[in-house]
Amino acid sequence: MTTWQIILVASAATLALKLAGYLVPAGFLERERPARIADLLTVALLAALIAVQTFGAGQALVVDARLPAVIVAAALYALRVPFVVVVFVAAGVAAGIRAFT
Repeated sequence: MTTWQIILVASAATLALKLAGYLVPAGFLERERPARIADLLTVALLAALIAVQTFGAGQALVVDARLPAVIVAAALYALRVPFVVVVFVAAGVAAGIRAFT
């Protein structure tokens, strides 16, 4: 398949999934189990995105200054520090590590 054929197939599949979403009855989505699955799926996808963006470089895994910054950010967030402070401290940790390496 060419790149354009793959793009067209992926676009059609995405459109089909979006249209299929309209066919799901509202009562089904209001039940406890599907709502919980949707909530957990959102968290899992966000965690996967963070992991890929933090540790991925092309097809390789990279451990650099981003790892300690994410660990510090997670710890500060767990301590309920304001988000702006979390971002600045994590950026400072990454910048400090990059300055010394």
